[in-house]
Amino acid sequence: MAKAAQKSPAKKHKIALLTAGGLAPCLSAAVGYLIADYSKRLPKAEIIGYRNGYMGLLKGWSIKVTARTRKDALVLTQHGGSPIGNSRVKLTNVKDCIKRGLVQEGQDPLHVAAEQLVKDGITILHTIGGDDTNTTAADLAAYLAQNNYNLTVVGLPKTIDNDVVPIRQTLGAVTAAEQGAIFFENAINEQSTNPRMLLIHEVMGRNCGWLTAATANAYRTRLKKMKFVPEFNLSMAHKDVDAVYVPEVAIDLEAEAKRLVARMDEKDCVTIFLSEGAGIEDIVAEMRARGEEPERDAFGHVKIDKINPGAWFAKRFADMVKAEKVLVQKSGYMARSACANRQDLALIKTMCAMGVKSALAGVSGVIGHDEGKKGELRAIEFPRIKGGKHFDVSQKWFGQMLKEIGQPMGKAQKTGH
Repeated sequence: MAKAAQKSPAKKHKIALLTAGGLAPCLSAAVGYLIADYSKRLPKAEIIGYRNGYMGLLKGWSIKVTARTRKDALVLTQHGGSPIGNSRVKLTNVKDCIKRGLVQEGQDPLHVAAEQLVKDGITILHTIGGDDTNTTAADLAAYLAQNNYNLTVVGLPKTIDNDVVPIRQTLGAVTAAEQGAIFFENAINEQSTNPRMLLIHEVMGRNCGWLTAATANAYRTRLKKMKFVPEFNLSMAHKDVDAVYVPEVAIDLEAEAKRLVARMDEKDCVTIFLSEGAGIEDIVAEMRARGEEPERDAFGHVKIDKINPGAWFAKRFADMVKAEKVLVQKSGYMARSACANRQDLALIKTMCAMGVKSALAGVSGVIGHDEGKKGELRAIEFPRIKGGKHFDVSQKWFGQMLKEIGQPMGKAQKTGH
């Protein structure tokens, strides 16, 4: 009788986690779910987290996941932020890496990062971030493959803008919209401090207006559940949104001025939800006309916080609506630093499970519901991942919201900065 064939030994894995870019209400939960999943599937596999994203990878800074951390992993789902820290580092931007002291003159950051992964014995790397984070991961995986080092890289799509192609829904976006709505439930009361108040809610979103529109929709959904006392100038209309401006729709300033000044005369205040990216091109054009050039980050993006779109927009609209006082309120930092809500947690848990499954199968890519594959949840090939996906303004819920607030649908336009 022939001897039974011996099973080949299972591959020994060492897993690394990395979060990068701006915050979103999913980072801590994603780290927690990944640790919990691996602890069930590979209880003896070593897991580390690189501190502060790609900066930690370049510097060799890491945190070891202990037995206690494994036991308490799901506690992380109750927190916002990132338990291992973030940074904005692009490995292919050699000049910036040298300037920040992350590599020495003459060193290739990709090579330095690859050497660190080899030194640490990493076989699976999970990157949790937006398109920049995951395309950088793709560059790293390609570099390692060219140098005969087999590393499986599986990304998770983190961005409150919901703007990653071809992913249907990114992690943290739904929570950010809900938190922006909650923020504005308090901020709206500032309109009672002064007659003829112009209140602008500036919402994050560089090229995509999804978060602005979703935040306005979430706010109005919550508003409709409240009770009011119209005799005291406290009707729903008084607290309602009067305009929603997103990068994908051109703004007819003259027509909007006429509409909104009538609204101001009627209820003594005007409320605008403004995507921070809605006016960037005009602001940059004005700056260049003055001989100025906007600051940019390591990825070449205009630093929005340096040009202050809300204040620029408020200045243009104040005279148009004859406002006595103008106030710009920003919900971004509150919204992006929240812990994930129930809806997002369900999505994060599902995507992390698929991420672990793909990683153990040796399939690299970014996990998401692939709009190019009929919404199938899968590891989407890195070359297909791109940022700047536009908000689809033809969606029924958006058109219905504009109709309810009396705002005509403007001409759709392409965006990109």
